[in-house]
Amino acid sequence: MRRFTYQALPARVIFGAGSLALLPEEIERLGASRALVLSTPEQRDQARMVADKIRERAAGIFDRAVMHVPIATAEAARDEARRLGADCCVAVGGGSTTGLAKAIALVSPLPILAVPTTYAGSEMTPIWGLTERGIKKTGRDPKVLPRTVIYDPSLTVTLPPMLSATSGMNAIAHCVEALYAQDANPIVSLMAEEGIRALAASLPAVVKRPDDLEARSQALYGAWLAGASLGAVGMALHHKLCHVLGGTFNLPHAETHTVVLPYAAAYNAKAAPEAMMRVARAMGADEAALGLHRLAAAMGAPTGLAQLGMKHEDLDRAADLAVRDPYYNPRPITREDIRALLEDAYRGGPPAPR
Repeated sequence: MRRFTYQALPARVIFGAGSLALLPEEIERLGASRALVLSTPEQRDQARMVADKIRERAAGIFDRAVMHVPIATAEAARDEARRLGADCCVAVGGGSTTGLAKAIALVSPLPILAVPTTYAGSEMTPIWGLTERGIKKTGRDPKVLPRTVIYDPSLTVTLPPMLSATSGMNAIAHCVEALYAQDANPIVSLMAEEGIRALAASLPAVVKRPDDLEARSQALYGAWLAGASLGAVGMALHHKLCHVLGGTFNLPHAETHTVVLPYAAAYNAKAAPEAMMRVARAMGADEAALGLHRLAAAMGAPTGLAQLGMKHEDLDRAADLAVRDPYYNPRPITREDIRALLEDAYRGGPPAPR
Protein backbone atom coordinates (compact mmCIF):
# COMPACT_ATOMS: atom_id res chain seq x y z
CA MET A 1 0.00 0.00 0.00
CA ARG A 2 1.22 3.51 -0.76
CA ARG A 3 2.35 5.81 2.03
CA PHE A 4 0.11 8.63 3.17
CA THR A 5 -0.64 10.98 6.05
CA TYR A 6 -4.17 11.70 7.22
CA GLN A 7 -4.74 14.62 9.59
CA ALA A 8 -8.31 14.83 10.84
CA LEU A 9 -9.64 18.34 11.36
CA PRO A 10 -11.44 19.04 14.64
CA ALA A 11 -15.09 19.88 14.06
CA ARG A 12 -18.43 19.37 15.77
CA VAL A 13 -21.17 18.62 13.24
CA ILE A 14 -24.88 18.56 14.04
CA PHE A 15 -27.00 17.30 11.14
CA GLY A 16 -30.73 17.02 10.65
CA ALA A 17 -33.94 18.90 9.93
CA GLY A 18 -34.77 21.20 12.84
CA SER A 19 -31.25 21.14 14.28
CA LEU A 20 -31.06 24.95 14.22
CA ALA A 21 -33.02 24.79 17.49
CA LEU A 22 -29.80 23.62 19.14
CA LEU A 23 -27.88 26.80 18.26
CA PRO A 24 -28.40 28.57 21.63
CA GLU A 25 -26.94 25.70 23.60
CA GLU A 26 -24.08 25.34 21.10
CA ILE A 27 -23.16 28.99 21.69
CA GLU A 28 -23.24 28.35 25.42
CA ARG A 29 -21.14 25.22 24.96
CA LEU A 30 -18.35 27.42 23.55
CA GLY A 31 -18.55 29.64 26.61
CA ALA A 32 -19.84 32.53 24.49
CA SER A 33 -22.73 34.89 25.11
CA ARG A 34 -22.55 37.69 22.51
CA ALA A 35 -22.82 36.42 18.94
CA LEU A 36 -22.39 38.62 15.89
CA VAL A 37 -24.72 37.13 13.28
CA LEU A 38 -23.34 37.44 9.74
CA SER A 39 -25.16 37.22 6.41
CA THR A 40 -25.33 38.64 2.91
CA PRO A 41 -27.79 41.49 2.29
CA GLU A 42 -30.10 39.02 0.53
CA GLN A 43 -30.19 36.73 3.58
CA ARG A 44 -30.84 39.35 6.22
CA ASP A 45 -34.25 37.85 6.97
CA GLN A 46 -32.63 34.51 7.79
CA ALA A 47 -30.04 36.30 9.91
CA ARG A 48 -32.83 38.08 11.77
CA MET A 49 -34.60 34.76 12.32
CA VAL A 50 -31.40 33.28 13.77
CA ALA A 51 -30.83 36.34 15.96
CA ASP A 52 -34.39 36.03 17.27
CA LYS A 53 -33.80 32.34 18.02
CA ILE A 54 -30.71 33.00 20.14
CA ARG A 55 -32.41 36.03 21.75
CA GLU A 56 -30.19 37.73 24.37
CA ARG A 57 -27.13 35.94 23.00
CA ALA A 58 -27.32 38.04 19.79
CA ALA A 59 -24.97 41.02 19.94
CA GLY A 60 -26.09 42.28 16.52
CA ILE A 61 -26.29 41.57 12.80
CA PHE A 62 -23.76 42.40 10.08
CA ASP A 63 -25.42 41.76 6.72
CA ARG A 64 -22.81 42.99 4.24
CA ALA A 65 -21.04 39.75 3.29
CA VAL A 66 -20.23 39.59 -0.43
CA MET A 67 -18.38 37.27 -2.79
CA HIS A 68 -14.60 36.86 -2.50
CA VAL A 69 -14.42 38.82 0.83
CA PRO A 70 -13.11 42.25 -0.19
CA ILE A 71 -10.64 43.52 2.38
CA ALA A 72 -12.77 46.63 3.03
CA THR A 73 -15.77 44.47 3.96
CA ALA A 74 -13.60 42.30 6.21
CA GLU A 75 -12.27 45.35 8.04
CA ALA A 76 -15.77 46.76 8.50
CA ALA A 77 -16.97 43.46 9.98
CA ARG A 78 -13.96 43.28 12.30
CA ASP A 79 -14.68 46.83 13.49
CA GLU A 80 -18.34 45.95 14.12
CA ALA A 81 -17.40 42.85 16.13
CA ARG A 82 -15.13 44.97 18.33
CA ARG A 83 -17.72 47.73 18.69
CA LEU A 84 -20.41 45.29 19.84
CA GLY A 85 -18.12 43.35 22.12
CA ALA A 86 -18.90 40.10 20.29
CA ASP A 87 -17.30 36.92 21.62
CA CYS A 88 -18.27 34.63 18.71
CA CYS A 89 -19.63 34.77 15.16
CA VAL A 90 -22.62 32.91 13.75
CA ALA A 91 -22.29 32.67 9.96
CA VAL A 92 -25.66 32.14 8.27
CA GLY A 93 -25.49 31.42 4.54
CA GLY A 94 -22.91 30.18 2.07
CA GLY A 95 -19.25 30.65 1.27
CA SER A 96 -19.38 34.46 1.23
CA THR A 97 -20.71 34.64 4.78
CA THR A 98 -18.48 31.89 6.14
CA GLY A 99 -15.53 33.57 4.45
CA LEU A 100 -16.34 36.83 6.21
CA ALA A 101 -16.50 35.06 9.57
CA LYS A 102 -13.08 33.57 8.82
CA ALA A 103 -11.71 37.04 8.07
CA ILE A 104 -12.77 38.08 11.57
CA ALA A 105 -11.37 34.94 13.21
CA LEU A 106 -8.07 35.38 11.37
CA VAL A 107 -7.24 38.46 13.47
CA SER A 108 -9.20 37.75 16.66
CA PRO A 109 -9.97 34.91 19.10
CA LEU A 110 -13.66 34.81 18.13
CA PRO A 111 -14.84 31.23 17.40
CA ILE A 112 -17.20 30.58 14.48
CA LEU A 113 -20.47 28.68 14.52
CA ALA A 114 -21.57 28.05 10.93
CA VAL A 115 -25.14 27.52 9.76
CA PRO A 116 -24.82 26.67 6.04
CA THR A 117 -27.77 27.40 3.77
CA THR A 118 -25.96 26.51 0.52
CA TYR A 119 -23.67 23.68 -0.55
CA ALA A 120 -20.41 25.67 -0.59
CA GLY A 121 -18.51 23.57 1.96
CA SER A 122 -16.39 26.42 3.31
CA GLU A 123 -17.68 25.71 6.80
CA MET A 124 -15.58 22.52 6.98
CA THR A 125 -12.25 24.05 5.99
CA PRO A 126 -9.42 26.08 7.57
CA ILE A 127 -9.05 27.94 4.25
CA TRP A 128 -9.53 31.70 4.20
CA GLY A 129 -9.59 34.11 1.27
CA LEU A 130 -9.37 37.89 0.97
CA THR A 131 -9.52 40.05 -2.15
CA GLU A 132 -7.55 43.27 -2.40
CA ARG A 133 -6.90 45.37 -5.52
CA GLY A 134 -8.45 42.70 -7.71
CA ILE A 135 -6.23 39.87 -6.46
CA LYS A 136 -7.62 37.09 -4.29
CA LYS A 137 -5.21 35.73 -1.70
CA THR A 138 -5.91 32.47 0.10
CA GLY A 139 -4.30 30.65 2.99
CA ARG A 140 -4.81 27.97 5.62
CA ASP A 141 -4.99 28.59 9.35
CA PRO A 142 -6.59 26.29 11.93
CA LYS A 143 -7.97 29.27 13.86
CA VAL A 144 -10.50 30.05 11.10
CA LEU A 145 -12.01 26.54 11.09
CA PRO A 146 -15.58 26.81 12.46
CA ARG A 147 -15.88 25.15 15.85
CA THR A 148 -19.44 23.97 15.33
CA VAL A 149 -21.42 23.43 12.12
CA ILE A 150 -25.19 23.01 12.18
CA TYR A 151 -26.54 21.41 9.01
CA ASP A 152 -30.30 21.92 8.95
CA PRO A 153 -31.65 20.87 5.53
CA SER A 154 -34.89 22.77 6.12
CA LEU A 155 -32.91 26.03 5.83
CA THR A 156 -31.92 25.15 2.25
CA VAL A 157 -35.47 24.69 0.95
CA THR A 158 -35.72 28.35 -0.04
CA LEU A 159 -32.39 28.26 -1.92
CA PRO A 160 -33.38 29.00 -5.55
CA PRO A 161 -33.11 25.97 -7.85
CA MET A 162 -30.38 27.42 -10.05
CA LEU A 163 -28.27 28.55 -7.09
CA SER A 164 -28.77 25.07 -5.64
CA ALA A 165 -27.43 23.58 -8.87
CA THR A 166 -24.34 25.80 -9.09
CA SER A 167 -23.61 25.64 -5.36
CA GLY A 168 -23.80 21.86 -5.61
CA MET A 169 -21.46 21.79 -8.61
CA ASN A 170 -19.05 23.91 -6.57
CA ALA A 171 -19.15 21.20 -3.90
CA ILE A 172 -18.52 18.47 -6.48
CA ALA A 173 -15.44 20.43 -7.60
CA HIS A 174 -13.99 20.10 -4.09
CA CYS A 175 -14.45 16.34 -4.27
CA VAL A 176 -12.96 15.99 -7.75
CA GLU A 177 -9.80 17.85 -6.86
CA ALA A 178 -9.47 16.00 -3.56
CA LEU A 179 -9.24 12.75 -5.52
CA TYR A 180 -6.09 13.85 -7.36
CA ALA A 181 -4.62 16.12 -4.67
CA GLN A 182 -0.90 15.93 -4.00
CA ASP A 183 -1.65 14.81 -0.43
CA ALA A 184 -4.65 12.62 -1.28
CA ASN A 185 -5.24 9.71 1.05
CA PRO A 186 -7.69 6.78 1.19
CA ILE A 187 -9.94 8.29 3.86
CA VAL A 188 -10.48 11.59 2.07
CA SER A 189 -10.90 9.79 -1.25
CA LEU A 190 -13.73 7.73 0.24
CA MET A 191 -15.43 10.92 1.45
CA ALA A 192 -14.89 12.65 -1.88
CA GLU A 193 -16.33 9.83 -3.99
CA GLU A 194 -19.33 9.48 -1.70
CA GLY A 195 -19.83 13.25 -1.81
CA ILE A 196 -19.95 13.21 -5.62
CA ARG A 197 -22.39 10.30 -5.56
CA ALA A 198 -24.75 12.03 -3.11
CA LEU A 199 -24.64 15.36 -4.94
CA ALA A 200 -24.97 13.98 -8.47
CA ALA A 201 -27.98 11.91 -7.41
CA SER A 202 -29.76 14.63 -5.43
CA LEU A 203 -29.13 17.90 -7.28
CA PRO A 204 -31.39 17.17 -10.29
CA ALA A 205 -34.21 16.31 -7.86
CA VAL A 206 -33.58 19.52 -5.90
CA VAL A 207 -33.79 21.58 -9.10
CA LYS A 208 -37.06 19.90 -10.13
CA ARG A 209 -38.62 19.86 -6.65
CA PRO A 210 -37.02 22.57 -4.48
CA ASP A 211 -39.18 21.63 -1.47
CA ASP A 212 -38.08 17.96 -1.52
CA LEU A 213 -36.56 17.75 1.96
CA GLU A 214 -35.07 14.30 1.42
CA ALA A 215 -33.25 15.47 -1.72
CA ARG A 216 -32.14 18.59 0.12
CA SER A 217 -30.81 16.41 2.95
CA GLN A 218 -28.82 14.25 0.54
CA ALA A 219 -27.38 17.32 -1.19
CA LEU A 220 -26.37 18.86 2.14
CA TYR A 221 -24.83 15.55 3.22
CA GLY A 222 -22.78 15.54 0.01
CA ALA A 223 -21.77 19.15 0.58
CA TRP A 224 -20.57 18.28 4.07
CA LEU A 225 -18.35 15.53 2.67
CA ALA A 226 -17.13 17.89 -0.05
CA GLY A 227 -16.21 20.55 2.48
CA ALA A 228 -14.42 18.02 4.65
CA SER A 229 -12.47 16.84 1.60
CA LEU A 230 -11.56 20.40 0.67
CA GLY A 231 -10.35 21.10 4.18
CA ALA A 232 -8.22 17.99 4.53
CA VAL A 233 -6.10 18.09 1.36
CA GLY A 234 -4.73 20.62 -1.08
CA MET A 235 -6.50 21.76 -4.21
CA ALA A 236 -5.17 22.10 -7.75
CA LEU A 237 -5.72 23.76 -11.13
CA HIS A 238 -9.49 24.06 -10.96
CA HIS A 239 -9.45 26.11 -7.78
CA LYS A 240 -6.57 28.27 -9.00
CA LEU A 241 -8.52 29.15 -12.14
CA CYS A 242 -11.66 29.93 -10.17
CA HIS A 243 -9.76 32.15 -7.73
CA VAL A 244 -8.34 34.10 -10.67
CA LEU A 245 -11.65 34.40 -12.52
CA GLY A 246 -13.57 35.34 -9.40
CA GLY A 247 -11.09 37.55 -7.61
CA THR A 248 -9.80 39.48 -10.65
CA PHE A 249 -12.81 39.52 -12.98
CA ASN A 250 -15.53 39.35 -10.30
CA LEU A 251 -17.32 36.42 -11.87
CA PRO A 252 -19.93 34.77 -9.63
CA HIS A 253 -18.33 32.16 -7.40
CA ALA A 254 -20.52 29.06 -7.68
CA GLU A 255 -21.29 29.62 -11.36
CA THR A 256 -17.60 29.93 -12.16
CA HIS A 257 -16.86 26.61 -10.45
CA THR A 258 -19.74 25.06 -12.40
CA VAL A 259 -18.36 26.21 -15.74
CA VAL A 260 -14.66 25.49 -15.17
CA LEU A 261 -14.93 22.06 -13.54
CA PRO A 262 -15.51 19.89 -16.64
CA TYR A 263 -12.63 21.55 -18.50
CA ALA A 264 -10.23 21.21 -15.57
CA ALA A 265 -11.23 17.54 -15.32
CA ALA A 266 -10.59 17.06 -19.04
CA TYR A 267 -7.20 18.78 -18.70
CA ASN A 268 -6.17 16.36 -15.95
CA ALA A 269 -7.87 13.24 -17.33
CA LYS A 270 -4.77 11.46 -18.63
CA ALA A 271 -2.60 12.50 -15.69
CA ALA A 272 -5.06 11.30 -13.04
CA PRO A 273 -6.85 8.26 -14.52
CA GLU A 274 -7.76 6.61 -11.20
CA ALA A 275 -9.31 9.81 -9.87
CA MET A 276 -11.32 10.28 -13.05
CA MET A 277 -12.50 6.67 -12.93
CA ARG A 278 -13.83 7.29 -9.42
CA VAL A 279 -15.55 10.52 -10.50
CA ALA A 280 -17.25 8.75 -13.41
CA ARG A 281 -18.24 5.81 -11.18
CA ALA A 282 -19.79 8.10 -8.57
CA MET A 283 -21.84 9.84 -11.25
CA GLY A 284 -22.82 6.71 -13.15
CA ALA A 285 -21.15 8.22 -16.22
CA ASP A 286 -18.88 6.74 -18.85
CA GLU A 287 -16.37 9.59 -18.63
CA ALA A 288 -15.77 12.12 -15.87
CA ALA A 289 -15.43 15.43 -17.75
CA LEU A 290 -18.37 14.81 -20.08
CA GLY A 291 -20.45 13.55 -17.17
CA LEU A 292 -19.82 16.75 -15.22
CA HIS A 293 -20.67 18.90 -18.23
CA ARG A 294 -23.88 16.96 -18.90
CA LEU A 295 -24.96 17.19 -15.25
CA ALA A 296 -24.63 20.97 -15.28
CA ALA A 297 -26.38 21.29 -18.65
CA ALA A 298 -29.22 18.98 -17.62
CA MET A 299 -29.95 21.24 -14.64
CA GLY A 300 -29.93 24.35 -16.84
CA ALA A 301 -26.76 25.68 -15.22
CA PRO A 302 -24.30 27.81 -17.21
CA THR A 303 -21.66 25.89 -19.13
CA GLY A 304 -19.55 28.71 -20.62
CA LEU A 305 -17.66 31.70 -19.22
CA ALA A 306 -19.28 33.93 -21.84
CA GLN A 307 -22.61 33.28 -20.11
CA LEU A 308 -21.15 34.70 -16.90
CA GLY A 309 -20.08 37.97 -18.52
CA MET A 310 -16.41 37.11 -19.09
CA LYS A 311 -14.92 39.17 -21.90
CA HIS A 312 -13.00 37.27 -24.55
CA GLU A 313 -10.25 39.86 -24.55
CA ASP A 314 -9.64 39.12 -20.85
CA LEU A 315 -8.77 35.47 -21.43
CA ASP A 316 -5.12 36.27 -22.10
CA ARG A 317 -4.75 38.10 -18.79
CA ALA A 318 -6.56 35.28 -17.00
CA ALA A 319 -4.11 32.78 -18.47
CA ASP A 320 -1.16 34.92 -17.39
CA LEU A 321 -2.46 35.12 -13.82
CA ALA A 322 -3.33 31.42 -13.68
CA VAL A 323 0.24 30.32 -14.39
CA ARG A 324 1.69 32.75 -11.86
CA ASP A 325 2.41 30.96 -8.56
CA PRO A 326 0.49 27.87 -9.71
CA TYR A 327 -1.00 25.33 -7.32
CA TYR A 328 0.15 21.73 -7.50
CA ASN A 329 -1.50 19.90 -10.39
CA PRO A 330 -1.14 16.30 -11.62
CA ARG A 331 -0.49 17.54 -15.16
CA PRO A 332 2.18 20.19 -15.75
CA ILE A 333 0.80 23.67 -16.31
CA THR A 334 1.85 25.73 -19.30
CA ARG A 335 0.56 29.09 -20.39
CA GLU A 336 -0.39 27.77 -23.83
CA ASP A 337 -2.39 24.86 -22.43
CA ILE A 338 -4.19 27.02 -19.85
CA ARG A 339 -5.09 29.57 -22.52
CA ALA A 340 -6.59 26.74 -24.60
CA LEU A 341 -8.53 25.45 -21.58
CA LEU A 342 -9.94 28.93 -20.93
CA GLU A 343 -10.94 29.24 -24.59
CA ASP A 344 -12.89 25.98 -24.32
CA ALA A 345 -14.51 27.10 -21.08
CA TYR A 346 -15.42 30.43 -22.61
CA ARG A 347 -17.28 28.76 -25.47
CA GLY A 348 -18.94 26.18 -23.23
CA GLY A 349 -19.07 23.16 -25.55
CA PRO A 350 -18.54 19.55 -24.44
CA PRO A 351 -14.99 19.20 -23.04
CA ALA A 352 -12.45 17.01 -24.78
CA PRO A 353 -9.11 15.83 -23.36
CA ARG A 354 -6.17 17.87 -24.65
